[in-house]
Amino acid sequence: MSDPNREDDAAAKARRGRNIAIALGLVAFVLLVYLVTVVRMGASVASRPL
Repeated sequence: MSDPNREDDAAAKARRGRNIAIALGLVAFVLLVYLVTVVRMGASVASRPL
């Protein structure tokens, strides 16, 4: 790994951009899993006997 104290501004900016892209991808994945779970459970919860 490179020493973060010795990297130039371009490398720091590129690393920050990658970190933001990974974070957004992770948030999108979590939302997708949540929505699929709610939709799949929604049908069975609405039709269950009381």
